[in-house]
Amino acid sequence: MIGMKVIAFNGSPRVNGNTAQSLKFVLDELEKEGIETELIQLGGRKVYGCLACGKCWETKDNRCIRQDDEMNTFIQKMIEADGIIIGSPTYFSNVSTEVKALIDRCGFVAKANGGNMLRGKVGAAVVSVRRAGATFTYSAINFFFGIAEMVIPSSSYWNMTLSLDPGDVQKDAEGIQTFQTLGKNMAQLLKQMKG
Repeated sequence: MIGMKVIAFNGSPRVNGNTAQSLKFVLDELEKEGIETELIQLGGRKVYGCLACGKCWETKDNRCIRQDDEMNTFIQKMIEADGIIIGSPTYFSNVSTEVKALIDRCGFVAKANGGNMLRGKVGAAVVSVRRAGATFTYSAINFFFGIAEMVIPSSSYWNMTLSLDPGDVQKDAEGIQTFQTLGKNMAQLLKQMKG
């Protein structure tokens, strides 16, 4: 079997908060299936929103023209990966600002370069929320995967955990099981697509 890699972005500024811990449940299942994984700390890092300058439509080099942050490194990792997981906490019923910057800038670069930069890759959302609003966060990430023509695996429930303080996800048995099932389903999908 051809080697496969999944990258996961932790969109929370908490390096080991509930979003990161949730992502690790998914990544552990992928690793059990022999899939290489990488967890990238996105939240809390210096990343900027899209300027709508349109330069990516001129350069068509799979890069954003901005050079003042690490976004092009993240875009390149997405291009090279077979699967992409974007994890976000729920901030006022939506994704964190860093996740939004990733979606907007990678999305514009993808569209500017013929729209097929991410086509056929597998994409999954992982969401943590204190109580409510998670479906908007979940949808925002999946809308990005959908417009990028990616394939979205499912789980036994929507990929989210109800948790507030770091570590609360460890008490969410259904959330853990949902993330583990997602990891298994994502691995199966990747293997079928690469088979």
